[in-house]
Amino acid sequence: MNRYPSWKYVLLIAVTLIALLFALPNLYPSEPAVQVVPTDKNLTISTETIDSIKSKLAEKSLTPTSIDTDKTGKSVVLHFDTPDNQLAAQVAIGKVLGDTHYKTALNLAPTTPDWLSSINAKPMNLGLDLRGGVHFLMEVDMSVATEKALERHKDEFRKLLRENKLRYLGVKKEASTENNKLSLVFKEEAVRNEALTLLKREYRTDVNFDKKDTEKGFGLIATLAENNIKDSKREILQQNIITLRRKLNSTGLTEPIIQRQGLERIVVQLPGVQDPSTVKEKLTGTATLEFRLVDEGQTATSKIYKERNGNPVYLKRQIILSGDSITKASAGYDENQQPSVNIVLDAKGAKRFANITGKNIQKLMAVVYIEDKYVVKKLDDGTVTKKRVTKKEVVSVARIQSELSKRFMINGLDSPQEAHLLAEDLRAGALAAPVYIVEERTVGPSLGADNIKAGFNSVIIGFILVLIFMAVYYRVFGLVANLALTLNLVLIVSILSLMQATLTLPGIAGIVLTVGMAVDANVLIFERIKEELKNGLSPQAAIHSGYEKAFSTIADANITTLIAAIVLFMMGTGPIQGFATTLAVGIVSSMFTAILGTRAIINLIYGNKKDLKKLAI
Repeated sequence: MNRYPSWKYVLLIAVTLIALLFALPNLYPSEPAVQVVPTDKNLTISTETIDSIKSKLAEKSLTPTSIDTDKTGKSVVLHFDTPDNQLAAQVAIGKVLGDTHYKTALNLAPTTPDWLSSINAKPMNLGLDLRGGVHFLMEVDMSVATEKALERHKDEFRKLLRENKLRYLGVKKEASTENNKLSLVFKEEAVRNEALTLLKREYRTDVNFDKKDTEKGFGLIATLAENNIKDSKREILQQNIITLRRKLNSTGLTEPIIQRQGLERIVVQLPGVQDPSTVKEKLTGTATLEFRLVDEGQTATSKIYKERNGNPVYLKRQIILSGDSITKASAGYDENQQPSVNIVLDAKGAKRFANITGKNIQKLMAVVYIEDKYVVKKLDDGTVTKKRVTKKEVVSVARIQSELSKRFMINGLDSPQEAHLLAEDLRAGALAAPVYIVEERTVGPSLGADNIKAGFNSVIIGFILVLIFMAVYYRVFGLVANLALTLNLVLIVSILSLMQATLTLPGIAGIVLTVGMAVDANVLIFERIKEELKNGLSPQAAIHSGYEKAFSTIADANITTLIAAIVLFMMGTGPIQGFATTLAVGIVSSMFTAILGTRAIINLIYGNKKDLKKLAI
């Protein structure tokens, strides 16, 4: 009656060993570290460079606890015992290497042994409130949202009218205070009325249409509805979040927390980053390229740009190619050993580029570098001003010698650093709309350490109190429940580590709550066993009945809580999602340990006793 087959014990032992293995990395805390990386992908950090760093640190009485060197020579991480030594070391290393060919960054480096890393066993990521780092609140210039929505509808209107053979005189942006209107002009009133019927049918809720006749003809005014602009804002916000994540990942930051806040703001949290200046430029700046033919005749329709030496260049208005078509970009050197960027285009861009360059062989083509950013200043009276600055300059002018297609090279760059940064920006893609930082906070590692200590103390104290209560009140059964509770805690930590979830203070609260809820299941089972004993059942029958009859109650309670956790995760953001994640993981693991785990041990203790008269419960 109360015996388990061998495979269930094997399963329980296997799960326990795997959980212990993947929870183990969390016992190795991160250390303050200084990371040194070359600014140029073709440079490496030589042994001589590392020796010079060591010598300078020795002069300052700074001794790294360990030094991790990347096998390819692309990165060196120096570990230190205190944040003060870390900061002093960064200054010393900067004096040795300068900032031309190498850059340094402060971070918190893991100390997980290599044998654990080799099986991909990693510690949980700690959130900003635990690990320290930097917090940015960024605002998106959403005036672009309306502009993009207008441009999209302008193209759609033209295409729809052409497909239905309705002749129009023009579709353009209508001057208005709301900046959300387009005007369509027709030569004939009947055509205008037919177009109005067609457009209203196609855009029932997105656009409102009104008749407005002018001297030029019979007109329509198309006003974008509020929901239309909101959709455009959501699209831009999501695209910016994706681009920002790519930008940060390209710098080696693999744990950024990027979340939207409302329809116009983005929160960026970088746990472990202690030097915000290293990422601010990467967050706010956006660079792209445009390829234009040079207007060698210097006609009135050409646009004037300037080269870096200040010389004017007359370019045609038509853009041959933009950065949107670039799929790959890498820094390198040309045949003259000058810095360059190697470009790979997508299929559509390659076809267009080949077509236009093939028709303009022996003509001049310019590469225009465009950098868009906001400069934010805080005035003495506390007000904040922002100014959008767009930098456009011609970095290269060359004569087209042959048809260009999918792969080509851009040269004329000032330095390897510039080539490296441009390649990074092109790989990440341009932001859908410019962003600027409206709030910046640095959370020190000491505050993170205090939070970690307080959070884990709460888990330990709650855990110990529950263990004592269960052992005193339920005796042997209570000790079994305590073993299951310990396994439950190990399971939660290992699952969160495997998921590479980010643990925050609300997440710790979810774990504490789960500890109490895991005991609830055992309490229900044990109280049911007590009732069955009072009703006259034998000990073996009481154990069987207690587990069988309590199962449906436990399942109902945990499933409803799990549904609530899933809803919290789907609807919430940031800390709420962290709480929901640990709660959901805890519910699943507590079901496993409370039902399968405790019963396996109880069966092992009592299952083979045929003459059992009494239970220690």
